[in-house]
Amino acid sequence: MKILLGTLKDKGDELAAFLEPRIGAKGDVSGGELDIEDKSLRKGVNSRQVKTYIKRFLSMEKVRSDYRVLVEAGELRLVELETEEEEEEKPAKKGKEKKEEKPAKAAEKEETASETKAEKPAEKESTS
Repeated sequence: MKILLGTLKDKGDELAAFLEPRIGAKGDVSGGELDIEDKSLRKGVNSRQVKTYIKRFLSMEKVRSDYRVLVEAGELRLVELETEEEEEEKPAKKGKEKKEEKPAKAAEKEETASETKAEKPAEKESTS
């Protein structure tokens, strides 16, 4: 089983130490990969369970919200998600334009509402 660490290369040894007692095998860290021999895995351990252990490790390191764990053909890959700041900047520009339009529409509604209120008392006075 191969685990591609991506940008978590520096935490490869820590992840290997975390997984060892849980899956019953020691992994070899080299480059950006953690290799674990399938034969040495504890009986009944599959890639989905290893994925759960990796997610638990990420939670303990407080980086779970920054990464996603993907399983493809027995290979696990840690993918870094885009930061929220980058995601917020793109829609924020569009959102500001929409926000500017809304106050203008609200102001128009207020003007028409005040005009209709002003007309109604005038009508009452003329009938009295």
